[in-house]
Amino acid sequence: MQNVPWKSDQWFSSPWNHEPSVRETLELPEQVVFHDTTLRDGEQQAGVLFTAKQKVHIAGLLAEAGVGRIEAGMPAVSPEDELAIKEIVKAKLPSEIYVLSRCMKGDVQRAIDCGVDGVVMEIPSSRHLVELGYRWTVERALNLCVEATSYAHAQGLKVAFFPVDASRADINEFLNLIQRVSTDGHMDSLGLVDTFGVLTPQAAAFYTQQCKRFGVPLEAHFHMDYEMGVANSCMSVSAGASVIHTTVGGLGERAGNTPLEATAMALETLYNIPTGLNTTKLKQLNDLVMGFAGVPVPDQKAIVGKRIFQIESGMVAGWFGNVRDSDLTEVFPYLPSMVGQSPAEFVLGKGSGPDSIVMAAADVGVTDLSGPEITELLMMVKMESLGLRRLLTLDEFADLLSSMRTSNKANEV
Repeated sequence: MQNVPWKSDQWFSSPWNHEPSVRETLELPEQVVFHDTTLRDGEQQAGVLFTAKQKVHIAGLLAEAGVGRIEAGMPAVSPEDELAIKEIVKAKLPSEIYVLSRCMKGDVQRAIDCGVDGVVMEIPSSRHLVELGYRWTVERALNLCVEATSYAHAQGLKVAFFPVDASRADINEFLNLIQRVSTDGHMDSLGLVDTFGVLTPQAAAFYTQQCKRFGVPLEAHFHMDYEMGVANSCMSVSAGASVIHTTVGGLGERAGNTPLEATAMALETLYNIPTGLNTTKLKQLNDLVMGFAGVPVPDQKAIVGKRIFQIESGMVAGWFGNVRDSDLTEVFPYLPSMVGQSPAEFVLGKGSGPDSIVMAAADVGVTDLSGPEITELLMMVKMESLGLRRLLTLDEFADLLSSMRTSNKANEV
């Protein structure tokens, strides 16, 4: 089963993904660009604060991982944020460097002074947020958009227009706002912004299709309030978006942003869309960022969780034992090495089965277990795990094995 789009030597997805009736409905780009906003939107997660030095370090590893665009922050937030942005620009990374800017000339000038490549130009786009949240008139918001985007373009900055809360705006009012900016102002690309994570995947595709009329690249920026960000990003890409906004580990406001790791792997292995990313850096990048942020990573977290390549279940451990020296994609959708994880392993606990006992015994140098010994030792492992409320180490297993054999020998006498 080689040389097919759903199977490689590193991953094994589903042939259903590549049925003609599925693929013919998609409008996939040749490649997607990742715009990572960990250093700005990610830091907006309550309680997360990166130092300037940490931001430079994170930016360097993002670039090393192949992230095409790095949103380095917002210069207006603080002098330290501005310093970090300037230091990232000085590093001359292979990634483009963007910053967030309100639709204000002063913010644009700060971006210019930092020496960045482009701005993500933010403005509220739903009437209720403009009038209630900002207490502006819609006409004022429109005028600011036109003035600031035109100014940024005239100063040589790339402009990604970023209409906040677009997914809760009246569709016709939103499209009219974008048309006004497109005609009277300037945008090199348009952000498809689901600020509160309230789109369904079907609506994300519809949103993308509606915005093709403006003739600029579309950028998917989705949040995780209903954990739909990865699905929505993939649906948006399948409808024609070519840039995805992410954060490492899904850091961000409230429930966070679309996570870089899961989105990249979904596009690479489920859709076969090149991302330009070195996926072997994903675990290292996540560990670095979450360590700086002080945010724990769940053990079962997709791509980066520390136990996703551990097998306790007895039946699956049996499969693992049969294929671990030939093709691990029979028991995992992708290899640990593809995402920078440690090698796969079976572990011992309440869920273990006879195959786990045989493999563990072999690992401690015992290959002559009898059938009754396997059964007895398995029960000992289960009871010990239940008593300790955790997995057992190999040393603890070896002690149980030794204790069992000593006891059985004594009983024979």
